Amino acid sequence: MLTVVGFTIGIVYHEILTPINRVILNSLTNLGKIKKRDFMIKRLFVSGYRSYELGIFSEDDDKLFFVKEFLKASLSQYIQNGLEWVITSGQLGIELWTAEVVEELREEYPNLQLGLLLPYQEYGNSWNEKNQLLLQKAIEQADYMNYTSHEPYKHGGQLSGNAQFILDNTDGLLLIYDNEYEGKPSYLYEQVKAHQEAHDYLLDQIYMDDLQSFVADYQERN
Repeated sequence: MLTVVGFTIGIVYHEILTPINRVILNSLTNLGKIKKRDFMIKRLFVSGYRSYELGIFSEDDDKLFFVKEFLKASLSQYIQNGLEWVITSGQLGIELWTAEVVEELREEYPNLQLGLLLPYQEYGNSWNEKNQLLLQKAIEQADYMNYTSHEPYKHGGQLSGNAQFILDNTDGLLLIYDNEYEGKPSYLYEQVKAHQEAHDYLLDQIYMDDLQSFVADYQERN
């Protein structure tokens, strides 16, 4: 028996199926349908939607379970092809969930390293206590943490400058963003497309249909 819940992205409702029973699988390769990744890169930037853009407000949300499992499966493929560093800027949503996933993957891949490059000093100080704890946990787990601007927030250029610095110092971007469902990642999407015009840089874009296929295949297996 299946239930249906929805990913809410802005004002767009996108259905995704979830199983009643969550089964912990023995192999990440059996988690669901996922495109094969044989890219040989060492430093991967991971970003995407914010938690509120996906309508995820609780750690118990079924959607969060699938997002994290998708990230595990995707990152595992990169690791098996030589990935050494996962880099994020500490944004709520996909980026901080990625930090949690990296910590879990270290049980199998102990050499995997996490880098946090925050956009400015005092980043996250205005967040609520729960979200600040998520950021602090990621900072504690990181192998490297620094700020791309050593001043408190003053203007939006600190955010775009942060993204550009990370693009300049990574080999590729895993971006969970569907152009049909616009959100905060649209700025990074445009920035990476411009970056690709002058650099040999990988964009591994994940669409909502990719997540849907992953979940559907997971259900078939369980």
